[in-house]
Amino acid sequence: MIIAVDGPAGSGKSTISKLVAKELGMIHLDTGAMYRLFTLKLLKEKVSFEDKDKINELLENLDINIENDRFFLDGKDVSEEIRKSEISENVSEVSAIKEVREEMINLQRKFSSSKDIILDGRDIGTVVFPNADIKIFLVADPKERAERRYKEVIGKGGKASFQEIYESIVNRDRLDTVREISPLKKAEDAIEVDTTGKTIEEVKNMILSIYKTKSNDC
Repeated sequence: MIIAVDGPAGSGKSTISKLVAKELGMIHLDTGAMYRLFTLKLLKEKVSFEDKDKINELLENLDINIENDRFFLDGKDVSEEIRKSEISENVSEVSAIKEVREEMINLQRKFSSSKDIILDGRDIGTVVFPNADIKIFLVADPKERAERRYKEVIGKGGKASFQEIYESIVNRDRLDTVREISPLKKAEDAIEVDTTGKTIEEVKNMILSIYKTKSNDC
């Protein structure tokens, strides 16, 4: 069983997918975090996003791991580091690099082989698993998505500007939608779920209801 959950930044993909996976006893894979891990690697190594030779070299020797929703780069837990604003501001550009996209898709397919799994990202239902059993496309008002991110940062003791987060989300939406490689878009057979004004529990139950209906139809 493969469940694909796609949608723009801040729509609640990872949070909801994690809860649904736990409820159904499935594995959860946050594919966006994989791109964040590689973005962090490039920034740490001070590699230009235009340097394809160096990027390919890093991809060939990439050491990333995901365990219990913790994210590791070169053996180090960088779960908090990959959520920082510097990563958010650069991950769209990195994820649009053809070689990066191809390698990440290969890793996602390999990791998901022979598993009951729910994956969230931007292109799971359109590119990674176009034949996924269930496809969900989460959306939410940009201002509400920015408010969620703002509260998340403040709640963790960080400093943030709501306006800067809002502008970042709007820009991220634009970059993700217009990029040539695997743009963010709703699969034709995906079910759209608007999370605006809804609690996490409400959205989780909506997804579980879709799962139940789809499973009964199979």
